[in-house]
Amino acid sequence: MGNTFGRLFRITTFGESHGGGVGVVIDGCPPQLEISAAEIQVDLDRRRPGQSKITTPRKETDTCEIISGVFEGKTTGTPIAILVRNKDARSQDYNEMAVKYRPSHADATYDAKYGFRNWKGGGRSSARETIGRVAAGAIAKKILQRVAGVEIVAYVKRIKDLEAVVDNDTVTLEQVESNIVRCPDSESAEAMIELIDRARRDKDSLGGVVECVARNVPKGLGEPVFDKLEADLAKGIMSLPATKGFEIGSGFAGTTMTGSEHNDEFYLDEEGNTRTVTNRSGGIQGGISNGEHIIIRAAFKPTATIGKEQNTVTKTGEETVLAAKGRHDPCVLPRAVPMVEAMVALILCDHLMRNHGQCNIL
Repeated sequence: MGNTFGRLFRITTFGESHGGGVGVVIDGCPPQLEISAAEIQVDLDRRRPGQSKITTPRKETDTCEIISGVFEGKTTGTPIAILVRNKDARSQDYNEMAVKYRPSHADATYDAKYGFRNWKGGGRSSARETIGRVAAGAIAKKILQRVAGVEIVAYVKRIKDLEAVVDNDTVTLEQVESNIVRCPDSESAEAMIELIDRARRDKDSLGGVVECVARNVPKGLGEPVFDKLEADLAKGIMSLPATKGFEIGSGFAGTTMTGSEHNDEFYLDEEGNTRTVTNRSGGIQGGISNGEHIIIRAAFKPTATIGKEQNTVTKTGEETVLAAKGRHDPCVLPRAVPMVEAMVALILCDHLMRNHGQCNIL
């Protein structure tokens, strides 16, 4: 029931971590958009496992296949289906977890809800589900760039208590991709990599914050009252696995300011456009984009599945201990960067269509 997201630009993801494959069906994509599997693959390669010493060693190429909705290199306006087949699943690593609940994972809650769960790799609760979001997000990014010149860049802002200094006005994808932790602050990145690698060697895990900036977003996106732009952004970001917090603009830090300190005063630029001197609102006021950069942050908890021994219970109600086996990220942040970008792109694309209509948007 909760596998579909969006109003006009709608996606439905499918598949399990250790099943035949995972993917997405995209409905509402405008016709005549030039798109290829190779373009989509760029973002999937940023998300895939096994890319460095600080990610899960599971080896998947995550090669995407466009099954429908694209003809002669252009979208047809009909549903687009994209499939990524699983190649390197090791379900036997989860045999113990079939009966023992992983602390802070979805094992116990899936059993509580359904009375049954796919314990191989976590099934639908695995972050492998996000392959479909990232694939769809690549298409949404292209629409946003073509229609409005929107540019979306996410990056690791903080790992545990190590926080990077990043200028979201100028940060580039090339800077983000210059190191394996995806932090554009090279000095902080080096320390973050060592911190994550130490946690990996200790069979533990770390959390942190991904920040994302969307530049050149048109004014007027957002549908008050219940579909405010930041409300949809919060829902989309918080639907990502392992998320535990969402901020926009000044976020919680804004609660320490007075109104006179926090308010974004207006001025007219050289072309007579209304702009704000500061951007503590994060590009959205009253639920509607104001033309400034949209800046959001997503908090990710430490990976739940770790090799350290922890107290837990079995599905039959017996107390026990678990030292989880298998291949898992010691920190989800580096691979979460393209996931956050994808969700921001999906939401902005959907609201752009809601503002202008689907058929004539291109």
